[in-house]
Amino acid sequence: MLVTIKNEALTVDISTMGAELQSIREADGTERLWQGDPAFWTGRAPIMFPVCGGLKEDAYYLDGVRYTMTKHGFAKLVEWTVEKAEEDCAVFLLTEQHPGFPFRYEFRAVYRLTGNALDITFSVKNADERVFWFSVGSHEAWATPGGLEKYTVVFEQPETLAVSQLDGSLILPEPVVMAENAAELPLKTEYFAVDALVFPALKSRSVTLKNSVNNKNLRVDYEGMGILMLWTKPGADYICIEPWCNLPDRTDTDMQIAHKPGMICLQPREETAKSHRITFF
Repeated sequence: MLVTIKNEALTVDISTMGAELQSIREADGTERLWQGDPAFWTGRAPIMFPVCGGLKEDAYYLDGVRYTMTKHGFAKLVEWTVEKAEEDCAVFLLTEQHPGFPFRYEFRAVYRLTGNALDITFSVKNADERVFWFSVGSHEAWATPGGLEKYTVVFEQPETLAVSQLDGSLILPEPVVMAENAAELPLKTEYFAVDALVFPALKSRSVTLKNSVNNKNLRVDYEGMGILMLWTKPGADYICIEPWCNLPDRTDTDMQIAHKPGMICLQPREETAKSHRITFF
């Protein structure tokens, strides 16, 4: 089922399967979200929970118990409940347990339009009597008509662009510096020959996607997230700008969830929220 929210600037469709964005159209009809061409990737904007990225052996340990969890978690694979649907705001609720996350919880995805911006908030409440650890992240794929190499990622402030190298779904312990004092990163297909660009320690909490094809730009503000990923399939006309809370597992991980960088610990009855905003201009 699709839920639609809209205002004078944007019309947004969200599926109850995974609470995943399906379409973001501007007032002139321009589609800004990748539309899931199966020749490359059928996803559009999956929500990652209770982990972002891959775990070594698709598993983790908590209090001596081994739990299995596939890459990016299970939230994207199940139906969510529509808790609220208003003209410019929708709230989706997930409470389903999973063998790899057998805790009682409430996970809400809130989508709200404000002018030419879409605010996305993920809130998690521990409804259990046990402590649990989790993470959350976004995976929105932005359409890049005209080809990826017509687009540039502009950082909020100059950066040392250190990237964590990937070994399958895991990252190597030491990042590699690809640029110093860089204000922007012109996108190149070759960057994604292995998989993604993983930025573990950017100072910027905002990036802008600009292009030389048209005047359709966007900015992603991710104050609440510590990790940024860029990803595409070579040859496809999209770029994922992904704010995450945690890093993928390192190759030398001890598999203890409490030691995994960026994971969030929630005490019983505790609640927390992470937000990001996409502004179209």
